[in-house]
Amino acid sequence: MSDPLRLGIAGLGTVGTGVVRIVRQKANLLAERAGRPVTISAVSARTRDKDRGVSLATYDWEDDPVALARRDDVDVLVELMGGSDGPAKAATEAAIAAGKDVVTANKAMLAHHGQALAEAAEAAGRVIRFEAAVAGGIPVVKALTEGLAGNEMTRVMGVMNGTCNYILTRMQSAGLPYETVFEEAQQLGYLEADPQLDVGGIDAGHKLALLAAIAYGTRVDFEAVELEGIERITIEDIRHAADMGFRIKLLGVAQMTGRGLEQRMSPCLVPAESPLGQLEGGTNMVVLEGDQVEQIVLRGPGAGEGPTASAVMGDVMDIARGARLPTFGTPAAALAAAAPARTATPAPYYLRMALDDKPGALAKVAAELGEAGVSIDRMRQYRHDDSTAPVLIVTHKTTRGAIESALAAMERLDVVAGTPVALRIEQV
Repeated sequence: MSDPLRLGIAGLGTVGTGVVRIVRQKANLLAERAGRPVTISAVSARTRDKDRGVSLATYDWEDDPVALARRDDVDVLVELMGGSDGPAKAATEAAIAAGKDVVTANKAMLAHHGQALAEAAEAAGRVIRFEAAVAGGIPVVKALTEGLAGNEMTRVMGVMNGTCNYILTRMQSAGLPYETVFEEAQQLGYLEADPQLDVGGIDAGHKLALLAAIAYGTRVDFEAVELEGIERITIEDIRHAADMGFRIKLLGVAQMTGRGLEQRMSPCLVPAESPLGQLEGGTNMVVLEGDQVEQIVLRGPGAGEGPTASAVMGDVMDIARGARLPTFGTPAAALAAAAPARTATPAPYYLRMALDDKPGALAKVAAELGEAGVSIDRMRQYRHDDSTAPVLIVTHKTTRGAIESALAAMERLDVVAGTPVALRIEQV
């Protein structure tokens, strides 16, 4: 049997300890499948004496992850610290410079610095693998870079943040307002230390930018992702959407158009009977559409010790077997920057507004929609006990620009109370 593949693990949180458990408990299985042993030489974390529920006594300890990355007895740096800069980036750069391969779960680092890191790694003959950075245990990176490599991708979309999906499905199943479920998720430990990373769509936006780069052979461009979180979604939106046969999801969509690459992460309505509409709790789902396969649906746990550690080990095993692929499926030096395109692909929209309960109010709204070129498909007004009437409108296919023009005009009307809400209806 060949020499062992020796790991240095930087970061011993939930995922890091999960990786240690797999290496310790499945040593024989890993060796059989890889054709060589997989071992751990050393580890690094901020706190040495913390009880992590797994023995680290047989591994060397490094306080500095950069020192870990440079060790002669480490072949692969497993970077599980997180953060777009700081120790994670420094250790990754040090590993590449020292001739090591890197496996990481760090979507923020790659979304912001992936191009430079990929170029450095490939110039040095090293690989960076990051399956665990996107959709937890779902092997979507491998699907795009390998299984679907013969396809021109037409659309990539999915629910990529389990916390947001938990909040939205919990609101629907329990009939609870956003604020209540947000607090519940925080108490359960589902939210990041900065909750805006989750509910603001930033975490999922990082993942979408990485998938878009692989799918369309472009440089990662997180800054071009249109971001909108779920904070404005009300229990009324959840109920009204269900009443019309839809579910609300924080949905990421990337597609190449004649104008450039559209990347958006925003709350959307999807048909309740669709795979995305039926997705419950913290589960993730990615839908890949290609010119040869049409549509592939991948569903699975998007976070947690086991699923994410499983994805890390999948990358480790590929390296152990000798698989060498460019970071984003195409050599980094050959990747071109895509022209960023603001979303203009036509789609139906859901509009919610409160109108003064007086004659002619609805006619004024319809007139402004018509002036903006927006056609009404169906409309519904709900019973009310105060002076404003809740009104829902589903449009025919139109552009985001036309919707924004209509909304701006409606806000100037004296019959519209508050700010209307517009959500795209994505066809899946």
